[in-house]
Amino acid sequence: MLRRVLSTATAFALLTACSVAASNEPAPGERVVTLVTHDSFAVSPEVLEAFKAETGITIKPLASGDAGEVTNKLVLTKDNPIGDVAFGVDSTFASRALKEGVFAEYASPEARHGAQRYALEPANRLHAVDVGDVCLNVDVAALADVGEPTALADLADPKYRDMLVVEDPATSSPGLAFLLGTIATFGEPNWRNYWGQLAGNGVKVVSGWEEAYTQDFSGSSGKGPRPIVVSYASSPSAEIGDDGTPRTKALLDTCYRQVEYAGVLDGAKNPGDAERVVDFLLSERFQADVPGQMYVYPSREGVALPESWAKAAPLPTSSRSLPAADVDANRERWVSEWRALVQG
Repeated sequence: MLRRVLSTATAFALLTACSVAASNEPAPGERVVTLVTHDSFAVSPEVLEAFKAETGITIKPLASGDAGEVTNKLVLTKDNPIGDVAFGVDSTFASRALKEGVFAEYASPEARHGAQRYALEPANRLHAVDVGDVCLNVDVAALADVGEPTALADLADPKYRDMLVVEDPATSSPGLAFLLGTIATFGEPNWRNYWGQLAGNGVKVVSGWEEAYTQDFSGSSGKGPRPIVVSYASSPSAEIGDDGTPRTKALLDTCYRQVEYAGVLDGAKNPGDAERVVDFLLSERFQADVPGQMYVYPSREGVALPESWAKAAPLPTSSRSLPAADVDANRERWVSEWRALVQG
């Protein structure tokens, strides 16, 4: 899910991730675990330092693109892993990583506190770290006269012509999640008809979330021309005005559930310490840091969310999803058919 750390918070979170990596360069003989992550991984330095003080383990983040890129790199390097642990393979790509044998079996004792709700298989090769539903986001003020859409089908209405920007599902994790959400909503073959209608209604497609949200979307820092964007249910929490009111809204009836996972890489040079890092990612300390750093919902039960999220970013209760096996079997075909419909 990447990505999503929004507006001015985007730069801050990315700088935080870089500074964490730099400040945790290992000394000779130090125990080091390389954590392969997506580019939007962020954690408070004091949280990493506390883990290091308790365990003697230095976590070295290795940013490797967004969820799709991370998955591709892990598959291509599975015979000689580039790290010990990976975080950021999400539910749209997890089935591929599991089929390719990227991850080793490990049942973290911390999973019983909530991560087990999102388990993909009995072997426990992947543990859920966070949840980030992909939804339509709207610029409330920009749609005041037209009215907000309430369902995916509304976007085909001519009154929303040239208002929607989406991410390419071939290159973007939220873009793929949105495509899967339309397939889950409309089914075969009607999803194709729906995308044909969107193409005829002026949908704009860009390569990734950063471009869509911070350049084309009118409700964030770029103040672009389009008031409807594919983003996350949590995104409005970073768009709160001086009066305390969110400037944007996530349409919770349009969401597709996306879960991000972590696991020990098969063939890791340091599997024992890698398991400790997976435990850490599921721990109460790390999970409490997740909303403020990566703008997603923690997988652990009972973790308090920032106060502003209750109003601006409630967790959707009825998000769509597709079985992982169906996604794995059809992903490439669906993306290819989407490309023919929308991009010609």
